[in-house]
Amino acid sequence: MSYTLKAAAASDVFARLVIAAPARRHAQLAELARAAGLTDVALTEGGERRQDSVRNALDHVGEAAIVAVHDAARPLCAPQLFVDCVAAAERHGAATVAIPVVDSIKRGEGGVIVQSLERHDLYAIQTPQAFRRELLVAGHRHATANALAVDDDAALVEALGTPVHIVPGSPDNFKVTHPRDLILLRALLVARG
Repeated sequence: MSYTLKAAAASDVFARLVIAAPARRHAQLAELARAAGLTDVALTEGGERRQDSVRNALDHVGEAAIVAVHDAARPLCAPQLFVDCVAAAERHGAATVAIPVVDSIKRGEGGVIVQSLERHDLYAIQTPQAFRRELLVAGHRHATANALAVDDDAALVEALGTPVHIVPGSPDNFKVTHPRDLILLRALLVARG
């Protein structure tokens, strides 16, 4: 989490940071935020799902014009990605960081491939994602009213019929999900010195 907080601070685009996490971690996270140089930090309980955590955090963003959502599980997000994503949201209303898919992508059913997808227009979505606050709030309200469960906030805004603009991401901005991801993370941190 400290790498993520340092990157957010270095971007210098956030007036306030809201962290959704279990209450037992709040004191530790507040200290990490202070150590990163962040002064206006609010802490709130996370939710059962990612979208619940973001909805809880939205109650603490105040009157911010733009809200960015980032997964702490992406600790190598470059500060410039925050800057670029927020700028795209200011221009277009909604933006997400993404990288083009390099693997062949297939859709399967019952253990059999049923469709091959053209990868030239497919993207692996990353965070940060940034939105005009009222647009993200509307996306969460729509999801609650329609029992919509999604993987990310861009999908909530897409469900409103609003286009989400793509900001070029980075392969280094990967999500630490599996034990082998920690090996790559450590190697990249050593390489960076």
